[in-house]
Amino acid sequence: MFDPLDLLTRLGGLAQGTQLQDYGVTRMQLSKAVRGGRIERLRPGVFATPAAAADERDAARHGGALTCAAALRNLGVWVMSTEAAPHVWVGRRGRVYPHSGCHCVSHYFRSGRVRFGVVDVETALVHLYRCEGEESFFASLESALAQRKLTRSARARVREALPTHARWLVDFARSDADSGLESLLRLRLHLLGIALDCQVVIAGVGRVDFVVDGRLIIEADGKENHDGTTMRHKDLVRMPRHPPSDTRRCTSTTPRSCTTGRRCSAPSSQP
Repeated sequence: MFDPLDLLTRLGGLAQGTQLQDYGVTRMQLSKAVRGGRIERLRPGVFATPAAAADERDAARHGGALTCAAALRNLGVWVMSTEAAPHVWVGRRGRVYPHSGCHCVSHYFRSGRVRFGVVDVETALVHLYRCEGEESFFASLESALAQRKLTRSARARVREALPTHARWLVDFARSDADSGLESLLRLRLHLLGIALDCQVVIAGVGRVDFVVDGRLIIEADGKENHDGTTMRHKDLVRMPRHPPSDTRRCTSTTPRSCTTGRRCSAPSSQP
């Protein structure tokens, strides 16, 4: 017979009482564990361990699982949104349960099965697109790809779940973006018809984020990578001591100044 706390921990820290009873845990055991402070009853029929994350507990109290930006942030994926309110997936016909201090945002997306805790990266990305739109989705998608949090099949499923007109975003996404800001810049310039060479290595400088038309270098690392004396010094060290006096193009077609680089443009069938 399972101990209620041990079983809850194995199930991810959150579970319905009926699920625990399926493993042989009795109502009396659950009541005793709650009275003893070993587990917590979030609402009638829903239990959590003391170690369960606060936002996941709030989502379970509300009636579902953490999703969208809050879920991706918990999973280590970069998100554009700074909203503190948890977004909760309750399912197509899910029921919302009022609870103290509730500031949850309810989502009634119908795909998949709702469980407590945090949805997976694949599901959270699809929900993020529906909730926050193209830019937010694209930046988080590239972050997930860079961290190898999406398999090739999961990426294909994400693409299939998007509206037809938005699927080009998945095709355009790369797996070598260093920051969300870099992803947003590349997307916005692409929509303006400006093609970039990405992650270019320049002799005497090192790797840079973008090169425009072989002449203009753009770094897009954000405040966290350029703020402070140390990071500023790093940037200055990268500057060539003797800039070339001519106007040679800095692209992958001129090995002297650039050793690698990939064109950041979408296939012609995309916007």
